[in-house]
Amino acid sequence: MTDSRRLPIETPEPAERVMFDDPAAAVARLIELYDRASHFLLDRFLATLKGGQPQARYRAFYPELRMTVPVHSKTDSRLSFGHVALPGTYSTSITRPDLFRGYLTEQIALLMRNHGGAVTIGDSGTPMPVHFAVATQSDLNVPQEGVLGYSLRDVFDVPDLNTMNDDIVNGTAGPNPDGSHPLAPFTAQRVDYSLARLAHYTATLPEHFQNFVMFTNYQFYVDEFELFARRALADPHSGYTEFVGPGNQVLERAEDIIATGAKMPQMPAYHLKRADGDGITLVNIGVGPSNAKTATDHIAVLRPHAWLMVGHCAGLRNSQSLGDFVLAHAYLREDHVLDDDLPVWVPIPALAEVQVALQEAVAEITQLEGYELKRIMRTGTVATIDNRNWELRDTPVHRLSQSRAIALDMESATIAANGFRFRVPYGTLLCVSDKPLHGELKLPGMATDFYRTQVANHLLIGIRAMEKLRETPLERIHSRKLRSFNETAFL
Repeated sequence: MTDSRRLPIETPEPAERVMFDDPAAAVARLIELYDRASHFLLDRFLATLKGGQPQARYRAFYPELRMTVPVHSKTDSRLSFGHVALPGTYSTSITRPDLFRGYLTEQIALLMRNHGGAVTIGDSGTPMPVHFAVATQSDLNVPQEGVLGYSLRDVFDVPDLNTMNDDIVNGTAGPNPDGSHPLAPFTAQRVDYSLARLAHYTATLPEHFQNFVMFTNYQFYVDEFELFARRALADPHSGYTEFVGPGNQVLERAEDIIATGAKMPQMPAYHLKRADGDGITLVNIGVGPSNAKTATDHIAVLRPHAWLMVGHCAGLRNSQSLGDFVLAHAYLREDHVLDDDLPVWVPIPALAEVQVALQEAVAEITQLEGYELKRIMRTGTVATIDNRNWELRDTPVHRLSQSRAIALDMESATIAANGFRFRVPYGTLLCVSDKPLHGELKLPGMATDFYRTQVANHLLIGIRAMEKLRETPLERIHSRKLRSFNETAFL
């Protein structure tokens, strides 16, 4: 047995803290420090796998970004991010600065513009778990406890739940241990945890995720998305460069083939990529609020510009028909998976920019507008419930009527609520697949030709809405409605 109390601690040489007034240079330094720390741990880890008892405990630290704002600053009141509310020192640990290069450069530039001064880059006080250092190497895995001749936690740092939580976004975090205030919504360990989970659940690397994300609960949308992607790749003016499927399979040409694996991941993701990262990702989250929460919990760390739910729902009104669209303006939350993080009494507001983009996209794709559009689309409350067989109980039906709900599913309110919680703009456009309260159950043979046509259009509407949002300035997409009293400067 290795006694970690008696082992000397070996670390890289401490990095000098350096001030930068150039955002690109600051990010370059973050990349340098991160690579140094992760390579140090990786080298020591590989050495321990060759056998023998380790002669030291190995530790390396995440890089840190820090800024001091000495005075109250009057910033543009229209901006929801890029500034802090009060004077003080603000800091955050950083992971994978190579992956987040564009995001970090943008956020640092806004800080400098709104408050002046420089940022300081150095080592943080947060150890980097060996699991996350190794995670960047696709051909390596950390052995389970008991496989090695020593306990891994005696030699390396392992993930720490104390720094891997949602206290910052939930508004329950106090100052950092050194007295500084959080600068970003997630700590480095929390981000690393989600990056690893994303690769596991979606079978694609985080690098492939785009800034605009759609969620669905039906395989048909995936099929339509692939068809759209192939048409886009065949069009040299589309702006899309690649289509990536599970297993990190990359299509660069319309005629390329995606191999269908015998075993699909729990929530397969598909990415229609652009060079600037402003493409579209589609995730088939399947059915249920648990999957919806899991997917959004982890995708949130990538700081997407918007996410939408485009899936099936039960129509609750007799006037609705199969294939009709539902644009959510409010949500009845009976999913129960977020109650501890976001109480049900917190309202989830509709976001004007997203609502307008969705309604305009419906009008464009269906070639209907004004009063005629009301024939196939209703706006109102969408209820999300965690009981798939809700039809067998009377109580939910009474509550649904009291809430004036027009549709019910098992994912939309969860996705919207987590968007609100994580400050990611959100929206919902559903397609009526059944009407259980009016005798039209989701059974084989129930779909009409009209319904099938509408579902095909539905995916195109979601894509068109995302393209409209992409054309919208970021300061307009990221609404002030999603920001609380004392927010982090970073999105």
